[in-house]
Amino acid sequence: MTKALQMVRNLLHKLADPSAWSYDAGLLLLRLGCALMLLHGWSKLTNFTEGSTDWPDPLHVGSKASYALTVFAEVVCTVCVVLGLFTRFALVPLIVQMLVLVFIIYGEEPFADRELALLYLMPYLTLLFTGPGNYAMDRLFQKGTGMGSRENGSGATYHGPSGHRPD
Repeated sequence: MTKALQMVRNLLHKLADPSAWSYDAGLLLLRLGCALMLLHGWSKLTNFTEGSTDWPDPLHVGSKASYALTVFAEVVCTVCVVLGLFTRFALVPLIVQMLVLVFIIYGEEPFADRELALLYLMPYLTLLFTGPGNYAMDRLFQKGTGMGSRENGSGATYHGPSGHRPD
């Protein structure tokens, strides 16, 4: 009975110390929220032949190529971000896509028309700066670290919001 009580006490102590888990849990939730982009990308993927004929070509690479780049960003890169797999590389096309939408496609439109792209851009930029966190597939490829290690995705050790190392 005392061992079970000690386990419960340790669990409660961990939950009460946000520096031990909340940073990585927050990044995981942020990455999972990015999955909403799949709603846009999946419909484009399933209607590729119809949608690519009249797609805007802001980068002057051709309508079909622009459409393919959009589908790649919205489907493949989004899945990578959600899984935390090659996260920072996968974020680059998504960030570029949102910047193109904000400044080129909707550049002359009212702010309300650019708002959705800006809302998607914020978590992408946040994850670019923070990395995917410990609950990510990227962690499996880092030498000497594993899932749940206190080292964050950037290679630096996270010491909690107060800057000191958690117990």
